[in-house]
Amino acid sequence: MSKAGAFDLASGLGGKIEKDDVLSAVDKYEKYHASFGGVEEDRKANYTDMVNKYYDLVTSFYEYGWGESFHFAPRWNGESLRESIKRHEHFLALQLGLKPGQKVLDVGCGIGGPLREIARFSSTSVMGINNNEYQITRGKVLNRVAGVERTCDFTKADFMKMPFPENNFDAVYAIEATCHAPDAVGCYKEIFRVLKPGQSFAAYEWCMTDAFDPNNPEHQKIKAEIEIGDGLPDIRSTKQCLAALKEAGFEVIWEVDLAKDSPLPWYLPLDTSHFSLSSFRLTAAGRFLTKNMVKALEYVGLAPKGSQRVQSFLEKAAEGLVAGGKKEIFTPLYFFLARKPQ
Repeated sequence: MSKAGAFDLASGLGGKIEKDDVLSAVDKYEKYHASFGGVEEDRKANYTDMVNKYYDLVTSFYEYGWGESFHFAPRWNGESLRESIKRHEHFLALQLGLKPGQKVLDVGCGIGGPLREIARFSSTSVMGINNNEYQITRGKVLNRVAGVERTCDFTKADFMKMPFPENNFDAVYAIEATCHAPDAVGCYKEIFRVLKPGQSFAAYEWCMTDAFDPNNPEHQKIKAEIEIGDGLPDIRSTKQCLAALKEAGFEVIWEVDLAKDSPLPWYLPLDTSHFSLSSFRLTAAGRFLTKNMVKALEYVGLAPKGSQRVQSFLEKAAEGLVAGGKKEIFTPLYFFLARKPQ
């Protein structure tokens, strides 16, 4: 799990957006969200544009802070963030019962950190689907570096309209990705279509918990911060996800919020009261240094104008995630395992 350096951060800011157009892209992205007057209906109607702008703008920040796997994980005492992320990915592979030689689909695969780890762990071939050109380009570079080009690949496409035939994959998984879908039922139906009968789909979903009160202004503020900082049209409840799975035709084998029994809180890496040398870039001190580095890079022209604003809404997202975790109104660790009937 490599981490990008300062030069990678500067050169990657904006993704496939022309550097002179980054500032206007930030403007357009922000206007989709509630704190800038946007509404949920527009975010859902324009989800492709919104999510693509988001990942063009933030991917280099993610890789700089998290490495190749952009997700949270339950964590044991004495376990590093990197170790917990790997174990979280292995857990998914084990729950799916992956066997050597099987063909697996990663829905919303990012730059491919989890698919490379799962392919090596399970001796399977993993195809990642992603609609962001910059992330796929970056993922292919990392595949070559890891030497997994023969077993890991990418398809650029919208996971709401996948270009795969029916009954094509032995297993499907999604890690904190289908939360970007404007319609959970439609998304899960597409996954159901491409999965072979009798095989399984497993996922980690971002959800509001039963403790979330839609009439509580503080809860709504936290939800809005997470949405703008993470490119989400809306955040569904765990009950909505479960109902959508069943409506799509899946048999739910089991489901659980893994955040509830995590010895260390999932949001610990983002909590400003926590300090860790192994994940220093995510700490308050590390984020302060990143903020000032981005400011300097933008000032001298190495980073495009608008980069500081991207860093700013990511910081807001971190605050919202920590607040949502502490109040137990939000979880990124809602796990389910579902099967397509024979």
